[in-house]
Amino acid sequence: MTHHGQTFDSNCMTLTRFVLQEQRKVPQATGDLTQLLNSIQTAVKAVSSAVRKAGIANMYGIAGNVNVQGEEVKKLDVLSNELFINMLTSSYTTCLLVSEENETVIEVETERQGKYIVTFDPLDGSSNIDCLVSVGSIFGIYKKPENSSTPELSDALQQGRKMVAAGYALYGSATMIVLSIGHGVNGFTYDPALGEFILTEKNMRIPSRGKIYSINEGYEAVWDPAIKEYVQSKKYPATGKPYGARYVGSMVADVHRTIKYGGIFLYPATKENVNGKLRLLYECIPMAYIVNEAGGKASNGEIDILDVVPEKLHQRCPIFLGSSEDVDDVLEVIRKHK
Repeated sequence: MTHHGQTFDSNCMTLTRFVLQEQRKVPQATGDLTQLLNSIQTAVKAVSSAVRKAGIANMYGIAGNVNVQGEEVKKLDVLSNELFINMLTSSYTTCLLVSEENETVIEVETERQGKYIVTFDPLDGSSNIDCLVSVGSIFGIYKKPENSSTPELSDALQQGRKMVAAGYALYGSATMIVLSIGHGVNGFTYDPALGEFILTEKNMRIPSRGKIYSINEGYEAVWDPAIKEYVQSKKYPATGKPYGARYVGSMVADVHRTIKYGGIFLYPATKENVNGKLRLLYECIPMAYIVNEAGGKASNGEIDILDVVPEKLHQRCPIFLGSSEDVDDVLEVIRKHK
């Protein structure tokens, strides 16, 4: 009896398979990066599972077990952080970890050390969890400098140009990992039936110009005149249609939409936050790396984000990111006001 239902792809490209395939293109590859990306993938699956269950009272842990002691289950951002740390340290490929949730750098114990440094925000936009808005995870991967014998804090403070890979996971209507290992950007959607991330968006490219601007307009009173002028020019253009405004307030969701549809995402400095609000090491640089690989641009208003040399672990940074022509427009207005 023939089956006329949905066809099943017996040759689907999973994330693991994709990374293995990319590894083969580098003759000197050791497989460590593949191992590391597999660990990140597992952490994302676990966080996704936790996020999906977040609304079911406070009685369930990640495995869905009732907490018989009546203890309050860990907050989701703390749980996500522990998942990432445990997966990364047990991969035997990392030596230093920088997390948004930890004040200091995390040094992996010597017998588990590898050559990679990972910076990550385990649950970006976690303040939105209660209202079921999309949240995400962001990560960036560097190599430990050749001349460094014992890993130290300064090894983690590298420019984005030295990054080996970066990605983010978006926990929305589906869970998706968007990844770049330096050869373009690809999107993998989680298929719960297979328990695997499947390549669904090949070679993602950001349009050179979009029709959407994304900024928190509630802070207009504390913006610099240049930002006010730029946003006004998009709302009331001399010619053509005005840009649409879209702002989720979850960086991963806003940047993902910007990559898909084009346009610009802005988080400028304000009078209160003179260095902006987003963190350089585990938010701005990984996102700039991905946008850059997708054909877009990312700037702090003066130089490319990938050229900024980090000085502190939790350093903040203004960011203007998206379609190259849109980013050029805002930089031109900023220069004019200088």
